Amino acid sequence: MKEQIRAFISEITFIDKETITDDVSLFEQGIFDSMGLLSLITFIDEEMGVKTDDGDLTEENFKSINTIVSFLERKKTPAN
Repeated sequence: MKEQIRAFISEITFIDKETITDDVSLFEQGIFDSMGLLSLITFIDEEMGVKTDDGDLTEENFKSINTIVSFLERKKTPAN
């Protein structure tokens, strides 16, 4: 999952995927902006089958590749 996300981010930002580490802050480092986030949300929906709600669109969920993966794992886990 991490590699899929990393490859997508690299593709839309033209940044070498080797430089996008799991913990790099995507917004603080200028890798992502709001348009990049919208593209990522569409990718997550279409390629991973995970729907996001407006309340999900927080920096906590989309700060880095690690936080994105954690968010997706929570969304995929059925409620107990």
